[in-house]
Amino acid sequence: MAYEISELKKVGIGLIGFGILFSFLGVILFFDRGLLALGNLFCLSGVGVLLGWQSTWQLFTKKMYYKGSIPFLVGLFLIFVRWPITGIILEMCGSIVLFSGFWPSIKVFLSQIPVMGWLLQYPFLFFNRLRQMLG
Repeated sequence: MAYEISELKKVGIGLIGFGILFSFLGVILFFDRGLLALGNLFCLSGVGVLLGWQSTWQLFTKKMYYKGSIPFLVGLFLIFVRWPITGIILEMCGSIVLFSGFWPSIKVFLSQIPVMGWLLQYPFLFFNRLRQMLG
């Protein structure tokens, strides 16, 4: 197969998944500092395993990515010093800017998922049907 995933990449994807789960639980449980910190550690280690440690380091330290990496790291610091709401907002803004170059690849991947692909291809049709059902 052309798209085989190595075991190491599967571990990286799993770590990112656990990071998203713990971050989600941390937000749901009134910005629990411990869960948010665990979610961040899992996500960062998952990105490191998935992309490679040197590529991850370059992602955060290249001058053109400072606009996203500085808010992300400041948000991570704020979570550790008990400012979770401000920290998670800064982290989300930094993540969007930092990983904005990956959105075309993510869109191609999501378009191959059966229901998600249809939603990405025909978003207005979906929202019109949803509006008709609710209204």
